[in-house]
Order: sequence, then C-alpha cells, then structure tokens
Amino acid sequence: MDYIQLGRSGLSVSRLVLGTMNFGTETSEQDSHAIMDRAHEHGINFFDTADVYGDGRTEQIIGRWFAAGGGRRDRTVLATKLYLSASQWPNDGRLSALHIRRACDASLKRLGTDHIDVYQMHHIDRNTPWEEIWEAFDVLRQQGKVLYFGSSNFAGWHLAQAQEAARTRHRLGLVAEQSIYNLMNRWAELEVLPAARHYGLGLIPWSPLNGGVLGGVLRKQQQGAAARGASGRSAATLAEHRETIEAYENLCADLGEDPANIGLAWLLAQEGVTGPIIGPRTIEQLDGSLRALSITLDKGTLARLDELFPPPGPNGAKPAPEAYAW
Repeated sequence: MDYIQLGRSGLSVSRLVLGTMNFGTETSEQDSHAIMDRAHEHGINFFDTADVYGDGRTEQIIGRWFAAGGGRRDRTVLATKLYLSASQWPNDGRLSALHIRRACDASLKRLGTDHIDVYQMHHIDRNTPWEEIWEAFDVLRQQGKVLYFGSSNFAGWHLAQAQEAARTRHRLGLVAEQSIYNLMNRWAELEVLPAARHYGLGLIPWSPLNGGVLGGVLRKQQQGAAARGASGRSAATLAEHRETIEAYENLCADLGEDPANIGLAWLLAQEGVTGPIIGPRTIEQLDGSLRALSITLDKGTLARLDELFPPPGPNGAKPAPEAYAW
C-alpha cells in the first residue's frame, strides 16, 4: 500500500479510502467486519463514515469492530461527518456550537472510541458564522475528542472562507475536502481542486465511478450480471452518455484493465488528490480495487480520456481561474 500525507498535515493515510456507507444497509455487520479486516490486511488505514449512514448503525458497526481489539482502532485513521439530521428539531443539524458538541459526543459513543481523527463538515452551513464553528471545533480539540478537521461538498469559495477564518485564529484549519469527482464529473477542477491545492487540503473524491457508470456497466449487462450503474439515477446518466461509456470501456479493454480500476487510477494521477473513497459491498470488490494502485496511465491514455470526458469550463484545458480567460 502507498501512503500520502493528508493535505499539509503530518498525518499519513492510504491512497485508497475505505467508505462504509453500505455497512448495515447493503452489507451485513458480519461482512462489514470482514471487509474492514481485509482492508487492514491490504494496508488501508483510512476509513470514512458519517453519523447519518444507516441512521447511526454504520458507526455502531465500526464501533463493535473496534471493540474486538487486536489494535484495530490504533491502526485506523477514523474520519466521520456531521451536519445532517433525521430529526425535525431545529438544533438537531447544521453547524451550531450546540449541534457540533452533541453530534461529536453521539458519534464517539456509537464508535466506541475516545477521539475522532478527522471530523468533517458534511455540508456548508450558510447561517452559522465561522467564528462560532471554529470556536466549537477548538473546544473539541482541546478536549482531545478531535485531532483534525475537514469538509465535504464545499465550493472553492467556502474553502477560502473556512481557511481565512482559521488563519485569523492562528489555527491549522481544514486538512481535507471530500468532493464528488470522477471522469464524468470534473467540476471540482474549476474551483475546488485549485483552492484545495492553494490552502494545503487533500482532496478525497467520493463517487469515483459516478454511481457505477464507470465500473464496466455495459460489459456487465452483456454478461447478465447485476450492474449498479444501470439502475436508479445512474440509468439516466448511462442512457444519455451511452456512446461515450461504450468508447471508454473499449479503451479499457484495449489496455487490458477493468474500467473501474482505470477510473480510480485516473483520480490517483491527479495532482492534489489524496485518494478516492471506495465503497465495497463485498470482499471481492475490495480486493479488486487494489489493482488501481499498480496502474500508471501514459500521456496518450490520459489525452484520450480527456477527449472522452473533457475538462469543464469555457477553456477546459486550464484550471480556474485561467479556465475563464483566453
């Protein structure tokens, strides 16, 4: 396993991030524990979850896995998220100091641990001032409950707001941003990725295969196998971009590689990307993802991928702000 520092922090994390959203919903607790054990066997040390996954069951499953001992917690860089709430009460959600305190304590209890390594805001809160958010986060760090802070689904402007507010308090600020980012959804390249690079945040792409559409969906359909990318919202994406996806899968076949691994390898090749979140439902899916770490895409392949999935913006060959100029 390859490791990389998380943003400008001193924290070393694996280049694949184990996503746990399926634990307790799509994947049983027993299988979830087996997947986490296998992740450690492969050297994956960065686990991502959230307080709302499975209405809290996912964190509980991870907590019971930690409780089995064997150094599981010590070998894991644990990231979870707060913001959303299933409750209708006005303070059960968002990023008020009250909710931050309550959400952190509740996650710690479910996870069966005394600290969270990376505590991430699941969404920007446009109604709570940054002074309040950073003050509440400072308290959590002083109490030893949280070591680092991150964000998710922030715009580049939000990252700038957060980091400049932290700077006035002489604090490290955010160390990571989770953003949707894949070959079919490259909007992060316009503002989010440049801002993350500027402020020293590691970018952690979620939905790296765009809901399974980049995972060999057409080939799986031909083989009669169930394909995640052929159902739900992904079905509409597939219908709209079928010709491009077919060309992508043909390119992967010419390379002799699985489309899913090419999609992951492309993300790993992007400057500023820490590692994509993989969300395996089975051990086999986890094992298969490791191949992406061994793939090096040459300039010709990268150029062909840019042809199939052009960079965004009026001048997509350049990142923002240059993408907006000639």
